[in-house]
Amino acid sequence: MVESIAATSLLGHRPVCGGNFIKDGSCKRKYSSKCWLPETDFVGRRVMASPPLPRLKADGLSSSSIKALALELTKEAYSYREERLPEDFDYQINIGYDRRPGSWPPENKADKPSLHNPLLRQERMGCGWLGAIFEWEGVLVEDNPDFEKQAWLALSQEEGKSPPPAFILRRIEGMKNEQAISEVLCWSRDPSQLRRMAARKEEIYQALQGGIYRLRAGSREFVNVLMHYKIPMALVSTRPRKTLETAIGTIGIEEYFNVIVAAEDVHRGKPDPEMFVYAAQLLNFIPERCIVFGNSNQTVEAAHDAQMKCVAVASKHPVYELGAADLVVRRLDELSVVDLKNLADIELSEFGSGEPELELEEEDDDPSSSTLTGVDDSFW
Repeated sequence: MVESIAATSLLGHRPVCGGNFIKDGSCKRKYSSKCWLPETDFVGRRVMASPPLPRLKADGLSSSSIKALALELTKEAYSYREERLPEDFDYQINIGYDRRPGSWPPENKADKPSLHNPLLRQERMGCGWLGAIFEWEGVLVEDNPDFEKQAWLALSQEEGKSPPPAFILRRIEGMKNEQAISEVLCWSRDPSQLRRMAARKEEIYQALQGGIYRLRAGSREFVNVLMHYKIPMALVSTRPRKTLETAIGTIGIEEYFNVIVAAEDVHRGKPDPEMFVYAAQLLNFIPERCIVFGNSNQTVEAAHDAQMKCVAVASKHPVYELGAADLVVRRLDELSVVDLKNLADIELSEFGSGEPELELEEEDDDPSSSTLTGVDDSFW
């Protein structure tokens, strides 16, 4: 029975020894230490033996031969799994965990291998790791959009320019003053003139606003919840930094924000995503894990261009105009941490850099089949 198994199975193959049986001091027959397995190939149901391996030295197998055989066996195992073996593979090194494709942790931009705690790495790659980026006016504090329009009209009158129409004023909403003057209003391109007119427009706006700041209903409660869960927060605005710091100190929420991005920190305002991308860099977060809170379609456009989710607050625009946002609320206290985690729960495909795959419809070459759709041919 053993002989029949050995004839058809590699496992039952008898070892080939170098020579006949030998006798030791006890006059017992035993195999010589110089033995090996023949290299075999499977062809159909037959086992074909290749020429035998060269004999090894009498002093035993050398370390180089053992290492070569072990490496060959490992390559065969990986080829059986249809996986590529790393080029720098060394079977003596234990890397701690398997880095083969499909194993944990998956490769994505949220992962941070320097974190030795696996729970922290899993939270970082999951929806428990997120940052909040807030706009200032109309989101956290009350905003009167008429003051912005009146400031531009007063500046145009002082400079002797034509007053901008309503659609132009809507277009420059959220832009930096220098950007609006040079690119949309086209009043000047001289850097010194741009700085002068931008500063003057800000003075007019602050005079109309009166230096009175009041938090919107539900804003303080929502920010307190985020602080309780230790969610990092950033404040973004196209106002000068001095104005922002004065307003935050007046309301008493200066300890809430980890990062403040003002007009001096960026070159362009909305709808360019530069402000939000810079805030995410200062928070040390990837854009896919940031949620922007704004109150206009320009904010939604900039956030989506930066690959961020956006929550729109319907403060000066109706809800139906903000349908492009990922979530629309009237007050911030309508949100919960569960809502934010649902927004931050991103599929692995969104971390990839490739373009989304398009499904191509197969063209039917048979014209007769196109006329009779849904009819089983076997019926006829």
